[in-house]
Amino acid sequence: MDAPSYEYLKGLSLSQLMDLALATKLDHRGTRFGLCTITNARSGACPEDCSFCAQSVSSRAEAPVYALKDLDTLLHEAETAKRSGAERFSIVTSGKGPSPALIEKIAQYLEEIGRRVDIRLCASLGIISVEGLKVLRKAGLSRYHHNLESSAGFFPKICTTHSYQQRIETIKSAKEAGLEVCAGGIIGLGESEQDRYLMAKDLAELEVHSCPLNILVPIKGTPLENKEPLSLVEILRTVAMWRLMLPRAAIRIAGGREKVLKDMQAIVFMAGADAMLIGGYLTTRGRPPEKDILMARELKILWKALRSS
Repeated sequence: MDAPSYEYLKGLSLSQLMDLALATKLDHRGTRFGLCTITNARSGACPEDCSFCAQSVSSRAEAPVYALKDLDTLLHEAETAKRSGAERFSIVTSGKGPSPALIEKIAQYLEEIGRRVDIRLCASLGIISVEGLKVLRKAGLSRYHHNLESSAGFFPKICTTHSYQQRIETIKSAKEAGLEVCAGGIIGLGESEQDRYLMAKDLAELEVHSCPLNILVPIKGTPLENKEPLSLVEILRTVAMWRLMLPRAAIRIAGGREKVLKDMQAIVFMAGADAMLIGGYLTTRGRPPEKDILMARELKILWKALRSS
């Protein structure tokens, strides 16, 4: 089925978009609700100039800086993630991409975590070759995360130290290596609604499995520190649009969920979203996981009732 055009989607009211998106989610993905968590395994001192990131060379923000965490720390975090209800645990490192030595070290960690913790393993290490990804897959990696961040046209306004095409090629490399792909982006950077549509269109063409949707939380010290937050209406339109563009992928609400949506968090899951990142983000904390588990349980009950009505 061809993806709906932007002209068609922009002509729909919010109510129409949300109704279509929720029906699409229930038709293609049932009442599934995905939960994952990440660890900031190596933080700060990143040479890339992504304007939204506290760890970037372009940032004056107070972000933690440390080398790769040790195995015992990551094991403890993976065990905590499992107990908290997460299905996936992702190792995230700062920087443009991993060195061969870092790939080998993380491969060793993946093997050990996989032996001791019953949780699916993911990683987000930046731009990486097919060969490096195959090493990680052999060690137990199931999914690689690499966001597009925005549309091809808007991307140069938020990053100049690497290209949009390099991000596309990394996603293709992960698929070639036999990995599932988690790829999405950030909204609220100053892009248009059409930019958000075009990003979703690229993700659909890449046939990614999971699409994390981050909502910008302006961080003091970054170039976007004074950016006005998106309205709830804009966020809901984007979530619904992404669901209609990506009917079989998990639409995963990630950074910005707590701070931007506040008490309105649950409503995005009536607009087609059906997954979320729990426990915190790279440089900011989330809310207690037990609250998210309860919300997910209640939403699944509601979806089941709607699906059978």
